[in-house]
Amino acid sequence: MKLFVFTLLSIISFSAFSQGTVAPQAKINWMTWDEAVAQSKIDSVPKKMFIDFYTGWCGWCKRMDKTTFVDPNVVNYMNANFYAVKFDAETTDTINFNGTTFTNSEPGFKKASANARGKVHMMAYSMLDAKLSYPSYAILDEHKTRLMIYSGAKQPDQMMGILVFFATDQYKYYHNYLYGQWTKQSQIKVQAGGKK
Repeated sequence: MKLFVFTLLSIISFSAFSQGTVAPQAKINWMTWDEAVAQSKIDSVPKKMFIDFYTGWCGWCKRMDKTTFVDPNVVNYMNANFYAVKFDAETTDTINFNGTTFTNSEPGFKKASANARGKVHMMAYSMLDAKLSYPSYAILDEHKTRLMIYSGAKQPDQMMGILVFFATDQYKYYHNYLYGQWTKQSQIKVQAGGKK
């Protein structure tokens, strides 16, 4: 009987898998810049923004899409706490933000293929302080003020550390913590220097 039940369950599981009825893997709700800005105006409590700056030729960007950005913890936390923006750093789209129009540095430039190098978009140039390495990420607060820039591929645990640090507002208190540590160290040095 046990063998029959096991066999039956195995057949049902294989059948469901082969028919594609297994639940699809969760994905990050990537948005364009304009979609994220529009959503932030609708939501009663706006979220922070996570911007993934990528290019078509960036191998590490593609690797992030296949690894870290499909990790269930990263996906769920990102979707719950951020407007996740996928931003092609070489796009030819025009973006208007805070009274400034951002365009591609050479709008008429035609790439040889989708994976060929193009010209930088001025929004990426501005947000990344002209440090154009990919992938790079910018974290913006609820008012779209840039808080931090990160570059390079990140493992899921590294990405989770970044996301939690900003989503929970720990970045606001970290300065105070460092100042407190510096003050303690300074007092210890003064006390040690006064003892002879």
